Amino acid sequence: MKRLEGKVALITGGARGQGAAEAHRFVEEGARVVIADVLDADGERVAAELGDAAMFQHLDVTQPDAWSAAVRAAQARFGKLDVLVNNAGILMLAPLESCSLDDYRKVIDVNQVGCWLGMKSVLPAMKEAGGGAIVNVSSTAGMEGVATGTAYVSSKFAVRGMTKAAALELGRYGIRVNSVHPGGIDTVMARPPEFADIDASGVYRRLPISRIGRPEEVANLVLFLASDESSYCTGSEFIVDGGMLAGSTFG
Repeated sequence: MKRLEGKVALITGGARGQGAAEAHRFVEEGARVVIADVLDADGERVAAELGDAAMFQHLDVTQPDAWSAAVRAAQARFGKLDVLVNNAGILMLAPLESCSLDDYRKVIDVNQVGCWLGMKSVLPAMKEAGGGAIVNVSSTAGMEGVATGTAYVSSKFAVRGMTKAAALELGRYGIRVNSVHPGGIDTVMARPPEFADIDASGVYRRLPISRIGRPEEVANLVLFLASDESSYCTGSEFIVDGGMLAGSTFG
């Protein structure tokens, strides 16, 4: 039996990068998937690649009504909703001195408020389904500081914290909630304009696993947390970073 046979998942930020890799992996393992994103053309393309097991739904994660519509669409097309992957996020870097309040709030709205709204919005559907799994994608920036990243780091620490609070509340309903903390992963978001003049290859060569990560490697971890294989895991952080947070080496 496939690992997600019979499950229905909603994946935000599913149009490209880690989200698209998760959608492909989930369908391979028997799930039916709602790919949710603001990138309509890319999302429709991924859904078409996956055939009848997938559909695209436009979703701005900062809007409660859009969340309600996405949950209704999942139930209308596939009959229920068992899994939420809060994968949507944005990266914006600026020194504290020059970071504007508008930019700070934009990052918080998408990364933090969007995640919170997602958990709140799927709760009735998951209770109706008899339980479920929520996977909130944070970052290694939810475990340590990053210079010029006050907004991003704040949002990702918040995702880590709300995951634990939600796990404590939702366990009684058979709903597990965990966070995933990727390090450097080879996606468009990992190459922001602020990094245009930076050669990050040296950073990855110093890791115990001396390369940048692949979206599929994050997808495999998310798959585990969405599946019944992780049935005794909730309220925890799961790190996929090539050893980035393990410590420092000398020489």
